[in-house]
Amino acid sequence: MAHVDISVNGRSYTLTCEAGEEQHLRELAAHVDRKVTTLSQSFGQIGDARLLLMAALLMTEEHFATIQQLDAQAKAMIDLARSDEIAAEAIEAATKQVESIAARLAAA
Repeated sequence: MAHVDISVNGRSYTLTCEAGEEQHLRELAAHVDRKVTTLSQSFGQIGDARLLLMAALLMTEEHFATIQQLDAQAKAMIDLARSDEIAAEAIEAATKQVESIAARLAAA
C-alpha cells in the first residue's frame, strides 16, 4: 500500500491506496478540493463536513446527469441500429420486388 498526502480546503490528509494509484488519487483529491473551494467562495467557511457534503452532493448530481446522458445516447444508438435494420429490410423487400418485375419482363 502506498501513502499519499492530499489537501482539501487547506487541510492535509494522508490516505492509502494501491501502489501505482498515487497520481490518480491526487487528481481525485484535486477535483474534490476545487469543488470545495468553489463552495467555500460562495458560502464561506461553513465547516468542513458541510462543505464536503455539499461537494459530494454536487459531484453525485453531475455523475447522475452523465449517466442519464450516456443512457440517452445508448438508447439513440439502439434506435439507430433498429432504423438500420428496418431500412435493410425495406431495401431487401424492394430488391425482391424489382427482381420479380425483371423476371416477369424477361419472360414476356
